[in-house]
Amino acid sequence: MRNFWVQVQEDTLSGVGKVDTLTQTYSQKWQAASGMEDASPLIQAAASYDLIFIVLGVSLIIWFILLFFIIRVDKKVSKLEDQVTQQNTK
Repeated sequence: MRNFWVQVQEDTLSGVGKVDTLTQTYSQKWQAASGMEDASPLIQAAASYDLIFIVLGVSLIIWFILLFFIIRVDKKVSKLEDQVTQQNTK
């Protein structure tokens, strides 16, 4: 068991500054690896490692649409309430 931890520690220390060997080994086998340079910027952004920003952007768009819808419905309900109160006072 002690040898295992020593080996893990040596592997992590020796990995500093090296290229990821899995990426290096399988980069030509990925289907999306070829032709990415010619793809549109949107496709390149979606294929990058920064997918969290795309997810955040889409979720922000959804939240803004929901907020717009709620404000619009609130204005319509307010108009209807005003009409009902005006009719009740007459």
